[in-house]
Amino acid sequence: MNAKTEISKNANHASTAPAYLSVWDMHAYYGESYIVQGISFNVHEGEILALLGRNGAGKTTTLRAIARLDDPQVSHGEIWLDHQPLHQMKSYEASIAGLGLVPEDRRIIAGLTVEENLKLAQIAPPIGWSLDRLYDLFPRLRERRSQEGTTLSGGEQQMLAIARALARDVKVLLLDEPYEGLAPVIVDEIEKTLRLIKEQGMTTVIVEQNAVRALELADRAVILDTGGIVFDGLASEVLENEALRAEYLAI
Repeated sequence: MNAKTEISKNANHASTAPAYLSVWDMHAYYGESYIVQGISFNVHEGEILALLGRNGAGKTTTLRAIARLDDPQVSHGEIWLDHQPLHQMKSYEASIAGLGLVPEDRRIIAGLTVEENLKLAQIAPPIGWSLDRLYDLFPRLRERRSQEGTTLSGGEQQMLAIARALARDVKVLLLDEPYEGLAPVIVDEIEKTLRLIKEQGMTTVIVEQNAVRALELADRAVILDTGGIVFDGLASEVLENEALRAEYLAI
């Protein structure tokens, strides 16, 4: 059985659980470039979904569109989070609704300490993620709470970026290339943390070039190719399908 046959067989693999984050027929552009071409998928509460594909497939565009950022431009489709219509919201409203994006460049605020970065993001009063709880999750940040955030190592900055997103008591965490440029030992540490917050009920969508690591972490996977979905199913199915990985992930 070739990769395309297997993809067809498993496309739109559905869970019996209701969708928590739902993307329906979404189209997105950068200027004249038609990047995301009518994709639909669901993310279920408490699961980790790996959003994968080659460079240029539309992964980051999809995350940014879900987060309601000004770019890309979404021309059509609906995005729902826990029965709330994100597609009718501005980015700050989507954030208030419970969506947390950790961008690839992390966007640590210069001139502020670790704790100031966290306090600035934190809702008042915090419902689920107090500073103590965040520091328990990321002990390195507790040790460096008074250090300027931009002077941290790359791995520590990624921890701060994730902790800052959680500080808003998000319902869904969107991670764009969280392992980029990090040593394997730091990737292990961040993975351990993502597993811990999953155990505590967090719903996560991860875009990652290190597809094998993402698939080993995830429950389900969606693979994009030239702006469309070619696979939607269990992450384990992708790990076990060498032809599919070679054709669409180059691994």
